[in-house]
Amino acid sequence: MDESYKVLARKYRPQTFAEIIGQDTMVRVLRNAFNADRIAHAFILTGVRGVGKTTTARLIAKGLNCVGTDGSGGPTTEPCGQCQHCRSIAEGRHVDVLEMDAASRTGVGDVREIIESVPYRAANARYKVYIVDEVHMLSNNAFNALLKTLEEPPEHVKFVFATTEIRMVPITVLSRCQRFDLNRVQHDNMASHLRMIAKKEGAQISDPALALVVRAAEGSVRDAISLLDQAISLGSGEIDLVRIRGMLSLADRGRILDLLEMIMKGDTAGALGELRSQYSEGVDPQVLLRDLAESVHWVSMLKFSPEIADDPSVNPDERVRGLDMAKALSMSILTRAWQMLVKSLDELVHSPSQIMAAEMTVIRLTHVADLPTPQQLAKMLADAEPSDKSDPGQPASRVAAQEQQPETEEAEPKPAVQAHEPKPSQPATEPTAAGAGREESRGNDTPQTQGVPVETQVEPGKVDDEVDAAGNCQTYEGLLEFIKSRDEAFREVLKSALEVVEYSFGKITANATGDGPDGQKESIEEKLASLTSTDWEIVILTSANEETEQDDKHEPSDAGKVSSTVHPLIKSVMDAFPGA
Repeated sequence: MDESYKVLARKYRPQTFAEIIGQDTMVRVLRNAFNADRIAHAFILTGVRGVGKTTTARLIAKGLNCVGTDGSGGPTTEPCGQCQHCRSIAEGRHVDVLEMDAASRTGVGDVREIIESVPYRAANARYKVYIVDEVHMLSNNAFNALLKTLEEPPEHVKFVFATTEIRMVPITVLSRCQRFDLNRVQHDNMASHLRMIAKKEGAQISDPALALVVRAAEGSVRDAISLLDQAISLGSGEIDLVRIRGMLSLADRGRILDLLEMIMKGDTAGALGELRSQYSEGVDPQVLLRDLAESVHWVSMLKFSPEIADDPSVNPDERVRGLDMAKALSMSILTRAWQMLVKSLDELVHSPSQIMAAEMTVIRLTHVADLPTPQQLAKMLADAEPSDKSDPGQPASRVAAQEQQPETEEAEPKPAVQAHEPKPSQPATEPTAAGAGREESRGNDTPQTQGVPVETQVEPGKVDDEVDAAGNCQTYEGLLEFIKSRDEAFREVLKSALEVVEYSFGKITANATGDGPDGQKESIEEKLASLTSTDWEIVILTSANEETEQDDKHEPSDAGKVSSTVHPLIKSVMDAFPGA
């Protein structure tokens, strides 16, 4: 076994600022600062994993202490790598460059060791450099202990902090440091870097396989080199897409688009078959749903920014299919699919079986894929033309609404005195004796009004008053006008005693005013009956929305409900949703 072997991530770690990829702004600022002798006393480097924070910290330490091959050089951004200081720092054994992992040394005592050693000059280097990795892990007390020293350190001391969680670092520390945000490395730079490493290692990797490695690294150089190292170890010969996909347990993006197309077409059986096929080939259900959500997001972005399809990591076939789907699918459908996938990814963690949860997700997605959007449904309802006549094919809800229409006409109260009108063969001026004779001949077949035979309620000479009352008292104002001509004083009593809420001939629903109706309800009913020759019912509400116990005995009117069901829009809704 070769003991000198190093993993590629360590073997190809940048040794100069020129070798750092994807961080051009930071490199330019540091070069200008070193050239102008404007070097800050503290730096803080932040960024995701593997973008070069610790590497940059060591390069700063090298540049500060490099003396060149002849031993007379000064601070530089191009360390020679040959002098004693450069070699010692690269090997991690320089006595004046102290590295501390704040993840394992978080307390005040650990920081106190740094504070106590700061006053002493460097043993044999130009600067004493303290590199604190994952500095956000320090406790609050440790940060507070470091503040004074960090603000006014001796001239021979430099601090370099590195962190992946810049928001967890106190603002009092940030304000004392020069901050650099290291970006994720872009696809082109990463692919070129990996291709160069593969060539030096004598390995051949296809462009699609290289693109997949870059995509899986998510901008981390260390992750990308580690994946390349693993791919090279996977086998001799050319590293193709199939091997990389199998190594990463990733789904084929083309097959993910196949699955997405089946879902959007509502092909449940086909989508489930494709899901099971990819699962049997080793694809993790969680990875599959995540890739499906990524494809939905990608297609959504193509609707607004078609130029992103020109990404080098997207092969021509996927580019064409993605653009076609972006044109065919509405934004409402895509956002609905995205929300369901995101929720399903959360459910996947707590489900008893991940593949079962993934299958249920696919079933839900295919079920809603062909459902109309709310906008389409509203348009369908607005465009629907309700029929005036029912036919055997009409939904039960529409037929029921039409059957209720006559009830709206009957909602108009029929005057009870209409039953008293004389038949044509029986003049109204017939003597009372003749009326008595007819009473005997009819017996129990006489029509009833309020439980009393009609003819017995009518006294000779009152028929004209009853007809007038029936015709003039269909509104409350008509009733008041009718009473005015007969009893002016009672009209004023009625107006002051009742605040009418609902009125029909023979029944008044009202709120009581301050002048009534305590003790007046029965007298008002009797007076109205005597004036109109019709029994009356006065219902007094205890509040604006609550009737008395007497009113609870009577069924509320459905006239408003019936009239609403015959409205064209309501009938359209009832037609679209039978039985609603």
